[in-house]
Amino acid sequence: MTLDWDHNAYYHRLLLRQMPRRCRRVLDAGCGTGTFAARLALRSERVDALDRSPEMIGEATRRTPGNVNCVLADVLADPLPGKDYDAIFSISALHHMPLRDSLPVLGAALRPGGVLAAIALPRLDLRHELPVELVAMAGHRVLGAMFLATRSLGGNGFAMDPAHSAMPVVMGPPLTTREVAAQAAAVLPGARVRRLLFWRYLLTWHKPAHPHPDG
Repeated sequence: MTLDWDHNAYYHRLLLRQMPRRCRRVLDAGCGTGTFAARLALRSERVDALDRSPEMIGEATRRTPGNVNCVLADVLADPLPGKDYDAIFSISALHHMPLRDSLPVLGAALRPGGVLAAIALPRLDLRHELPVELVAMAGHRVLGAMFLATRSLGGNGFAMDPAHSAMPVVMGPPLTTREVAAQAAAVLPGARVRRLLFWRYLLTWHKPAHPHPDG
């Protein structure tokens, strides 16, 4: 039995904490199998779940409730299914796209005051993040043992999704956490990026409720 577990699912709760209290419509960009979109559907009137993989959209369509609109589309090549979103979320998709191109598209689709929250993979940066990497390796095994015990008792324990092997994979994310922060700030002033323990970063941006007088 393996000690591996789903790091993306582990951070679902962190993303949900970024969600505005009242949401009419949200977007899940790079929805994968639709697991997170289904959770968003419990808190929003409507969810647009977008992915460029036909296999993932097929799986998401089967797994999500009726207020989730699953759309086969590419953020950079196709129009988004909506606009003026209350919130836009993304899990392990940003490192598949150039940030200078993708972030302005997502930012423009938010309503004033809306929230963008994304989790993605950074490139290894031992010079600046070695302590985090060491703690992550130890913590991964400790939590893996705990989650394995949970699964043996009938719980989910952040088990890997059976469809995980069909998800698109990037061999080596292109940007370190620091590089992501710099690029995000350049295109979305006020964007915040922080390294998370288990090989992810969190990017958040609150769209200004009112246009800047010089903007």
